Amino acid sequence: MKILLAEDDAETAAYLQKGLGGEGHGVDVLADGREALTQAMLHPYDLLILDRMMPGLDGLSVLKALRAAQMAVPVILLTAMGSVEDRVAGLRAGADDYMVKPFALTELLARIDAIARRPALRSEVTELVAGDLRLDLMKRAAMREGQAIDLQPREFLLLKHFMERPGRVQTRTLLLEAVWGLHFDPQTSVVETHISRLRAKIDKPFAKPYLTTLHGVGYVFQP
Repeated sequence: MKILLAEDDAETAAYLQKGLGGEGHGVDVLADGREALTQAMLHPYDLLILDRMMPGLDGLSVLKALRAAQMAVPVILLTAMGSVEDRVAGLRAGADDYMVKPFALTELLARIDAIARRPALRSEVTELVAGDLRLDLMKRAAMREGQAIDLQPREFLLLKHFMERPGRVQTRTLLLEAVWGLHFDPQTSVVETHISRLRAKIDKPFAKPYLTTLHGVGYVFQP
């Protein structure tokens, strides 16, 4: 399996990377929650292992942002917070499993095997199509009317988010959480700037615009 491990304790991360690697898993390691969210959004993983407490963004917030973006990748939460309430909060947020530190590597491996045996709930979507606009999720490439569109990573995520929700109004708050992983308003024009850049690439060169601004409400993608 291709695994993203987000753990800010260097000793624990090294131990898990060695143990998981020894079982044939490919493991990418990050120590910051916000970086982990970006990495998980940009690259396909078979499993995420998230420490509950991390700098940048805690594991539970990363998990909530992924589920808000409708990403179904399996997630195991690691934490020293072992109360029933903590476990319930993690599972209700969308975690597939929850392990309390300290734990045995053999148990983690067994739980990973159990997740791997689960049947896929749905076939993996590799391409989104809306009108004459196509988004290849594997190649991370966009095309409209047969013309290739060069998208920056965040523009790609923004377009993916819109194409998965055609006709549904997306507020600034929703976009900040789903695309940037922010649960607060940074009081900047980051959303507006990226919307403008995306519109310049997917709408302005073509006859029919797909992205519409609903002033005071948000944005809607309607091919």
